[in-house]
Amino acid sequence: MNQQPSILIAEDEDLMRTILADLLSGAGYRVLTASSGEQALELFAAEAPALTVSDIALGQLDGIELLTRIKQLDAEALVIMMTAYSSVETAIAALRKGAYDYITKPFINEDLLQAVRNALRQSALFKENRYLRRELQQKYNFDQIIGRSDALTAIFKLIEKIANVPGSVLIQGESGTGKELIARALHYNSSRVDGPFVAINCGALPENLLESELFGYVKGAFTGAHANKTGLLKAADGGTLFLDEIGEMPPALQVKLLRALQEREVQPLGATKPVPFDARLVTATNRNLEEEIAAHRFRDDLYYRISVFSFTLPPLRERREDIPLLARHFIAKYSRELGVPPRTLSDAALQALINYDWRGNVRELQNAIERAVALSDERIEVTHLPPKLQHTSLAIRDLSGQTLTLDELERRHILDTLGHVGDDKTRAAELLGIDLSTLYRKLKRYQVG
Repeated sequence: MNQQPSILIAEDEDLMRTILADLLSGAGYRVLTASSGEQALELFAAEAPALTVSDIALGQLDGIELLTRIKQLDAEALVIMMTAYSSVETAIAALRKGAYDYITKPFINEDLLQAVRNALRQSALFKENRYLRRELQQKYNFDQIIGRSDALTAIFKLIEKIANVPGSVLIQGESGTGKELIARALHYNSSRVDGPFVAINCGALPENLLESELFGYVKGAFTGAHANKTGLLKAADGGTLFLDEIGEMPPALQVKLLRALQEREVQPLGATKPVPFDARLVTATNRNLEEEIAAHRFRDDLYYRISVFSFTLPPLRERREDIPLLARHFIAKYSRELGVPPRTLSDAALQALINYDWRGNVRELQNAIERAVALSDERIEVTHLPPKLQHTSLAIRDLSGQTLTLDELERRHILDTLGHVGDDKTRAAELLGIDLSTLYRKLKRYQVG
């Protein structure tokens, strides 16, 4: 059974306090009562009620001051003020200081209960939003991004430093390397976390649609503009605007974007006045923008504006040591989603993953693992991988990309198995699928003690 929300009543008149407590407890709420502002503040700090209902006239610490102190403890706290008809102006002043609503005395019971229900619905939304923000921050925490290679670790350290810096960020890298994932991590680990994260792919829309999406328009600006539309630059106010594939943006829009970034204001299509905006810009591209500038396809002044901070995500083939981590992560993910027992990965299948060059990067690896989990029973073998990966198991490499002989691979496998069983050779032979005498011959051959 769910516990009912708690409501704190701050009222110095005994009879009114009793009437309010009976009314709200009778409606199923858990009620806390205080006869002074000081007592109410102590109860609020100790109990964190979902809602406070306070009279404005409370004595030394009056309702307005109590509201101010509560807001200092919790900026999202909801407070309903009660006031006599003669002090409505004071109640309106309380609204300006952050009160959720006010009720005039004498009040109709149902009016008060309706105000309480409205406030508690708002409180539930606040709690849900806080929960979602925590979930997003955890999901996009740098520790949750899979990869421990030196190249990726260096990028993590950089973006941790610049997360709260207002300068624009340019993320370069091949398709599938996780540019949007990094952009979201920047946002959800910055001081703009409470603002929106707005994303658009500049290469996915024709020029006229992209312009209206970015800058918005006013009603009647063109045929079909039946209502005002807020552009994404303004919609990202207080948060982050992520422009993916910025290298695909047409030259005419590059000029308009540059002006908007310089002036920190955007002029919707058909509008006579610009609208200020405050959004941090993060862009991404799989093109070499310096080459695009040399070919006169991208403006150099826009490039310098969007690349206050710039870095390149390494392709997966340049950080092969991250492949086992990523593979196991995706195996766990798709085993859960398909409702099947967690799959294991055979050594040969893992080696095939390591050997492959992954032109589609992490996205391609993810798709390959999803297929393998669906096709396998308990263990993922090479045959469960896409056909183009099955041939790579013949050319053995270690995590750094160095080619290995089959003898070296077998030697490493034997050593790993012995280490796993604490040098119990009998158990190691069983796991390796060979008899004990064969294991000893191999150990002597590979000069392993």
